[in-house]
Amino acid sequence: MSTKRVQNTHIGTQIRELHGALLEIVGVMNRPQRDEAMVREAGISLDRALFPLLVLVERLGPIGVVELADRVGRDYTTVSRQVAKLEGLGLVDRKESAADRRVREAVVTERGKAMTDRVDEGRERIGRSIFATWDEQDVTDLVRLMRKFADDIKKDEPIDSRTPEATREAT
Repeated sequence: MSTKRVQNTHIGTQIRELHGALLEIVGVMNRPQRDEAMVREAGISLDRALFPLLVLVERLGPIGVVELADRVGRDYTTVSRQVAKLEGLGLVDRKESAADRRVREAVVTERGKAMTDRVDEGRERIGRSIFATWDEQDVTDLVRLMRKFADDIKKDEPIDSRTPEATREAT
């Protein structure tokens, strides 16, 4: 494995190509039809606007509404109403934050976790069809490099968009 670092003029072309690929991926992932297909594949009944919030609460919870809204690019008042709907469906609970008693954080319930487990099973079936023609090593490399990219891009986040806690930690 080469340890040569990227420092040449070719990187500009590669970054543009990477950005184009990411735009295509995000475009596909953000399509409402994609969420509807995932809900159908999982065999669950859930409003497609609530679906990504439930998954994020399960993956990242406990999580406050402001952070959740930031992650999905929606207004926090809208997300607050949607989290209340998830709570009404028995899929999430809201509890006082251990760090700040003024903040209420969403956590997934057992019923919500059972639903996201079904979503994961559906996602795996869809993923298997996408990667059916890929070599196993290519999939392994993609996962490793995407994790590395995700970790590094989080480190390079502009300071003013970080949470107050992250901003304090960075200084």
